[in-house]
Amino acid sequence: MIHAHEKSTFRMGLVGAVPIMLGYFPIAFSFGVGAVRSGLSPTEAVAMSVIIYAGASQFLALALISGGAPVLVAAFTLIAMNLRHVLYGPALMKRAGRGARKRWALIWAFGLTDEVFGAALGALARGRVFSESYMLGIGIGAYAAWVFGTVLGAYAGGGALEGWPILDAALGFMLPSLFLALLLSILSRAQLPVIGVAAVTTVLVTLLGSGTVGILAGMLAGAVSGLMRRGAHAQ
Repeated sequence: MIHAHEKSTFRMGLVGAVPIMLGYFPIAFSFGVGAVRSGLSPTEAVAMSVIIYAGASQFLALALISGGAPVLVAAFTLIAMNLRHVLYGPALMKRAGRGARKRWALIWAFGLTDEVFGAALGALARGRVFSESYMLGIGIGAYAAWVFGTVLGAYAGGGALEGWPILDAALGFMLPSLFLALLLSILSRAQLPVIGVAAVTTVLVTLLGSGTVGILAGMLAGAVSGLMRRGAHAQ
């Protein structure tokens, strides 16, 4: 994403990924440590990050597996939680415009995490021009930080953070905080009611049921609210 008079480069994408990398690395390190504590081998922990690459959902998977949940239940729960990623590509391409290239979409779309999507959408909102080179750079940078952090955490061993309980607890808040910071940078006043509906629904359903159901209900409520507001404005 660059201004029209500038040349798009892969390097610019890597530079744009730096804030995400700084957030991903310590969280991935914590995941690697937690995975080994939960009984996974270092190789299995790294494989989860390489193949699944689902951020907070990987921590949920650990909780489900260590709690005795069947693997299929854990898998379907993760799929349900991450269905929102299916919408990221179309939303980004719509904002980029009809002339945006999609030749390498199958590659950079794999890296469309919440934070990468937020950063890319924020760049477009600030008047930048869509670029696949940029998307590859920011995606690869974020992915490398997540995998490398997991590798270090997994092979450092389950006791790596035992002497730092405050740090261990704080790492659990870093990923949602990073996404929230990126989200707030692109929100407009017109979007706040939709966000409010989704947030209230998530909290209420979580209190009445479970966190997984609450997240799914919040996603659905936010989507329906957004469609209703869009339909009202179109009339």
